[in-house]
Amino acid sequence: MPRNALLEWEGREYDHSPKSDDWYWALGIISVAGTVAAILFGSYLIATLIIIAAATLALHAAKHPPLHRFQLVEQGLFIGDELHRFERMLSFSVLEDIEGKLPPMLSIKTESWFSPHLVVPLEGVDADAVYAYFLHHVDEDEHHHTFSDLVAAWLGF
Repeated sequence: MPRNALLEWEGREYDHSPKSDDWYWALGIISVAGTVAAILFGSYLIATLIIIAAATLALHAAKHPPLHRFQLVEQGLFIGDELHRFERMLSFSVLEDIEGKLPPMLSIKTESWFSPHLVVPLEGVDADAVYAYFLHHVDEDEHHHTFSDLVAAWLGF
């Protein structure tokens, strides 16, 4: 499919904040305590889930987010090689940091089961131009942070 990009930019899914050794120790202590408690109560499935969740969290904390290429085209938004069509987008909102420390983010709610909520950084691109183009193709709505967003921020992600 030929791409006639109206706007192109690159960005990371999230800012990586390196975790200290104490963070990993705290994760290990909490997960071991939870696992021991689950075993004492006879919940072996919960114990297994705690171990898997702790390992997954530690691996995610250690990795750096990949650099994505975003292209705004007439049909929708390319994220890498995947096209998210305007017809499958329910609403959008541009989230801005009041203090101005973080770049604006484009929040998109979609019909997709695999990616129902997309958050796209608008660093290195004219956020007003992206907003104006989306406004002609998708309904604007107020988007709030989800519970998982708040938990991720609390954990330092």
